[in-house]
Amino acid sequence: MVATPTATPAPIQPDYWDEACKHLKRRDRVLKRLIPQFGEARLQSRGDAFTTLARSVVGQQISVKAAQSVWEKFLAAAAGTTPLKPAKVLKLSTEQLRGAGLSARKCEYLQDLARHFDDGSVHVTQWQAMDDEAIIRELVAIRGIGRWTAEMFLMFHLLRPDVLPLDDLGLLKGISVNYFSGEPVSRAEAREVAEAWAPYRSVATWYLWRSLDPVPVDY
Repeated sequence: MVATPTATPAPIQPDYWDEACKHLKRRDRVLKRLIPQFGEARLQSRGDAFTTLARSVVGQQISVKAAQSVWEKFLAAAAGTTPLKPAKVLKLSTEQLRGAGLSARKCEYLQDLARHFDDGSVHVTQWQAMDDEAIIRELVAIRGIGRWTAEMFLMFHLLRPDVLPLDDLGLLKGISVNYFSGEPVSRAEAREVAEAWAPYRSVATWYLWRSLDPVPVDY
């Protein structure tokens, strides 16, 4: 009997996006120029917490293109279905994970992430009611998930509107290119530029990423 592939759920988009764009275009001359260049494209969530975090782990410290290639191999090894099931990841051997192009450390991180979800030690059903910092504290307790990965989760899964990922090299480069004529910028300088973006710093970050790579990043 041939298994029927699981249908991928339609992406979820934030309901605040249009209002955020109006706010940012009023407050920031750079974003006033950038935002119209990208039409109807916007941040979106796959709606599955484990898949989003696993993709974030896979994408750590490698390019978007390389991360997509590794992710597709990893997903195929885990039976090729979405949403990705923690129990299926736990059944994969280290050799199977390494065969997908994952480093030894990322193999360990993905297994630990799967265990946290499989045994219920993360409070998935409570996240919508928790504030950003409380969720970050819970997530960074998992091996391989630092603040950057937790912030990507807040943006790409929970669609939180006001995340400013100051550890993100793409954000810092986007600010450098668009606000400082390519000169390097410090985290303090980036934070100062971003003051005008609140309470929609996630949206501004997304557009600065787009200014460097028109293909939307996805987790």
